Amino acid sequence: MNRPRLQSIDLLRGIVMVIMALDHVRDFFHADAQLYSPEDLAHTTGAIFFTRWITHFCAPVFVFLAGTGSYLALRRRNRPGELSRFLWTRGLWLIFGVEMFFVAAAINFRWPFQLILWQVIWAIGWSMIALAALIHVPWRTLLAGSLAMIALHNTLDGVKPEAFGSLAWLWQILHVPFAFFPLPGGVTAMLLYPLIPWVAVMSAGYCFGRVYDLEPERRRRFLWKLGAGLTVGFFALRFTNWYGDPSPWSWQSTTELTVISFFRATKYPPSLVYLLMTLGPAILVLAALDRTEVSDRNPFLAFGRVPMFYYLLHFNLIHAVMAVLAWFRYGRMDFVFQLPKAINPNAAGFPADYGYSLGETYLIWIGVVAVLYWPCRWFVDVKRRNRSAWLSYF
Repeated sequence: MNRPRLQSIDLLRGIVMVIMALDHVRDFFHADAQLYSPEDLAHTTGAIFFTRWITHFCAPVFVFLAGTGSYLALRRRNRPGELSRFLWTRGLWLIFGVEMFFVAAAINFRWPFQLILWQVIWAIGWSMIALAALIHVPWRTLLAGSLAMIALHNTLDGVKPEAFGSLAWLWQILHVPFAFFPLPGGVTAMLLYPLIPWVAVMSAGYCFGRVYDLEPERRRRFLWKLGAGLTVGFFALRFTNWYGDPSPWSWQSTTELTVISFFRATKYPPSLVYLLMTLGPAILVLAALDRTEVSDRNPFLAFGRVPMFYYLLHFNLIHAVMAVLAWFRYGRMDFVFQLPKAINPNAAGFPADYGYSLGETYLIWIGVVAVLYWPCRWFVDVKRRNRSAWLSYF
């Protein structure tokens, strides 16, 4: 049976895409981002930290909903073999076409690339390849395995790559962030998103899709209970410092810094606490949006229906705006053709006073998102009119 798209899922996806752009604008423009991490307790402020913190929702929600969307695609057509083929081919496209070429080009803004970042698109690509096989596993078994990996992977935090000898590189890919890998042509890849537990987050999202088989009222009750349970679980686990994050919180010299310490969960790789902190509230938002009906022209709906198109455009637009503002401010833009210091601390050639205030950074973010609406609306219409299988890869 051909069922319509669920607006609540598209809306949530669109919301996190807009929030994601804030983090990337901050990396490229905010003056303090060029000097220190927003999570550095010695330098950060509440405004800077929570500008970063709100964007923590993006990757878990995007990966989780990619799994949910895969289940809903199967529900619409009931062709597991076709879905498997789409998942592994799209996974390869995301890794080698999108992450390692289009996104790398948009971030570096030059050829040859200085640095390739294996980020969320990399994790989604490999997770889709894994899901291509996992959809054939009985769903209860898959759910149990996914939850076990999410809950228990922090027990592996102390395992070092050296323990695997010649296979150390494999453990780095699976569970060790910030590893560097030399690639042909003198290019270096920096791994930000190890695959554990992202594969499990996607497969859990796939199992979660079955919630949308429930009758609406029952579904909403389940969403509220699940979201609340995960959120309460975050506060309980985080408060006790018992387990679930390699960086426990601690009392600080001020209340503001203590709150920051409490919410400063580990993203690389995402700890159990981090995933509870983000996915719990996200599911509560899904529950709140479940009754929502908006116009097809709603910006969040447009962004949520073409998230990969939005993702590719926003990096290019952000870097282009950086170049224009650099020209007007400094009369030159040579330094634009390298990664900003927030991404590459070894960047040279940036003016000593480069960067903008947090307020100006927010204005740039709003402008970037506003401009993105029109091409995204256009692409939504293109996909509606043209059912080409190629367009589904975007």
